[in-house]
Amino acid sequence: MRLTGSALRVTIFIGENDMWHHKPVFTEIVHRARKAGLAGASVFRGIEGFGASSLIHTTRLLSLSEDLPVAIVIVDTDDRIRSFLPQLDELVTEGLVVLDDCEVIRYTGRHARAEEGQ
Repeated sequence: MRLTGSALRVTIFIGENDMWHHKPVFTEIVHRARKAGLAGASVFRGIEGFGASSLIHTTRLLSLSEDLPVAIVIVDTDDRIRSFLPQLDELVTEGLVVLDDCEVIRYTGRHARAEEGQ
């Protein structure tokens, strides 16, 4: 798959301990994004942060947290991302969902790279 030009990025900020039916919310989001045929999803674990509670979560040794911030980033076309948003409404009970317009330079899936001889 090749996605070039204008796109929409959704970034979902949650806690790593947020659960959906006994599994992490970030895992459920990634699996649903794949099932929806979105271009890709990545999960990033933060080393420090705070949210609506103003409680700071950090990896520093003296104040070790078990609920570090997590960001899930998905980029695809505007229509595809917006059609995925109702699933986020269901999964994200506490957190923040941010939409940004962006420009994709190039995305090539594995199959396309193999065809190009890379």
